[in-house]
Amino acid sequence: MNKPFHFLFGIAMLLCLITPSLKAQKERSEIAEKDTWNVYDLYESNEAWSAAKDKLIEKAAALENYKGKLGSSAKTLLEFLTLSGDINKEGSRLYIYTSLKSDVDLRNQENQSLKKEIRQAFITLGQKMAFVSPELAAIPEETMKKFINEEEGLKIYELQLMDTYRMKKHTLSEPEELLMAKASMTSGTASSVYGVLSDAEMIWPKATLSDGTEIEVNKINYSKYRVSPNVKDREIVFDAFWNHYKKFEGTFGELLSGQVKNHIFRAEARHYESTLEAALKGNNIPVEVYHSLVENVNKNLPTFHRYLALKKRMMGLDTLKYSDLYAPAVKGVELKYTYEEGQKLILDALKPLGKEYTSTVEKAFSNRWIDVYPTKGKRSGAYSNGSAYDVHPYILLNYNGDYDAVTTTAHELGHTMHSYFSNTRQPYATADYPIFLAEVASTFNEALLADYMEKKLKDDDVRLSLLMTMLDGFKGTLFRQTQFAEFELRMHEAAEAGQPLTGQALSKLYYDITSKYYGNDEGVCVVPQYIEMEWAFIPHFYYDYYVYQYSTSFVASQALAAEVIKGDKEATKKYMDFISSGSSDWAINTLKKAGVDMMSSEPFDSTIANMNKIMDEIEKILDKKK
Repeated sequence: MNKPFHFLFGIAMLLCLITPSLKAQKERSEIAEKDTWNVYDLYESNEAWSAAKDKLIEKAAALENYKGKLGSSAKTLLEFLTLSGDINKEGSRLYIYTSLKSDVDLRNQENQSLKKEIRQAFITLGQKMAFVSPELAAIPEETMKKFINEEEGLKIYELQLMDTYRMKKHTLSEPEELLMAKASMTSGTASSVYGVLSDAEMIWPKATLSDGTEIEVNKINYSKYRVSPNVKDREIVFDAFWNHYKKFEGTFGELLSGQVKNHIFRAEARHYESTLEAALKGNNIPVEVYHSLVENVNKNLPTFHRYLALKKRMMGLDTLKYSDLYAPAVKGVELKYTYEEGQKLILDALKPLGKEYTSTVEKAFSNRWIDVYPTKGKRSGAYSNGSAYDVHPYILLNYNGDYDAVTTTAHELGHTMHSYFSNTRQPYATADYPIFLAEVASTFNEALLADYMEKKLKDDDVRLSLLMTMLDGFKGTLFRQTQFAEFELRMHEAAEAGQPLTGQALSKLYYDITSKYYGNDEGVCVVPQYIEMEWAFIPHFYYDYYVYQYSTSFVASQALAAEVIKGDKEATKKYMDFISSGSSDWAINTLKKAGVDMMSSEPFDSTIANMNKIMDEIEKILDKKK
């Protein structure tokens, strides 16, 4: 994101992606203070926050004084960029404070109100700043180069300023930009309605399990019973859950169709050739990267089918069904770790990155950067927020003691270290990193943890469980997210061609793609017809070509981690440079400097080879156990 010219839209979107907790455990007062994050590192009190907010709004009013003057001189341009950067930096801090307080208790209406208040303030300011992009685009390119050469302070903005000319075709007039800014107030309506319907207002069906127990098949119980060792119970819950979604097929179809239409409107209004180009061009990602990902995954579906056949063998099933995919492949193995034990595992696993990296992780553990345990009213899931440039990143966890919780902690620490090192190595203007790179550092940490655990664990059953967990990561991040990306691409292409996106049309498209990926026609994995409704369960389809980045980041991190694990000191140095780079260069170039060329098939081929290597190891253990 180009920080001087945008105001908190990215932060607001990121924090809106996490769904509320549906299940609580302890009251927050029962959690030790050391296991809660310290929001007062941001502001010492609500009163201090309010005073800072009022001061910032007053300061922000001065931005309008620069209207019509940005091209007058290098000095004036620098003054504006410095002021707008300072305002955005403080605005981020204001927003994060309210978000963190809100997320630990979603029932607290005061905190929710404060969050909405600061968000609205910056939406309003964003509308007033509609003049910025057109004015910058109106400055002749030679004049801009002259400004940068004569004013040293503009050097840190050079990439962003010169990008104005690459994006000039998509920059509108001031009245048009103002209209687009106002239109942004309604752009999230479909997503918001989807969230209310899916997470709050749906009335869930009842189902009777194989032992006669009646349960409500809501999202919590769906997640619980899809990992059940009882095959029949899994099938009962899947059937009830997805056939219930089928009743809302038309409604969900209208919502997603509305969101896609919004994407098309914005792409056409800004003169892009497609919604895909509109989503990728801002970060200078060639559309070929997206298409190449889909093509490479489709080409390697036989490797994915090998994984599915291995899962079937390990589970002792005659037929593998879609409802079997989440159940553990190794029975009777349950890895449990206290939070303190998890910390030690993570620190040991990350040692190849050096003392500075691990000492910073220790600081995160000991200085209350992390809110650890689930409590009543707390937001579910996990995230890292590194937007408080002058403070430190924050991590939200819901640590429950299983191995996945350790992996999640390592994952979020990857994000946090990426933010920390970029924030401390880069000026504010280039400290933020694009979403395209965001999942590299997180999945890199997962790879180091998995390698450490594989070498540490000796018991065959435990090793099998860990190795299958690693393969499940390939399945969930590389293949499943690319499956989602292909669905997202095809539905946009259909809408752009004038085809109506009804619920039925989306269901057919989703089922056809899912059947292909899981080898339904070849008998690899049976995909029941009701799985056609799974698209209505995935909130990411409202985020405008977001999911492909999980897959590309995973591919990149696998390639980077492989070299660091080998003990390559130069690779380690390049990786540390990578997480310290922020947005000082384009994402594709930043990865290339680190050693990964996403325009080639090499990192993808390396990832598939690694997946096959893990499967070879599993088969070796299984053959030994015969």
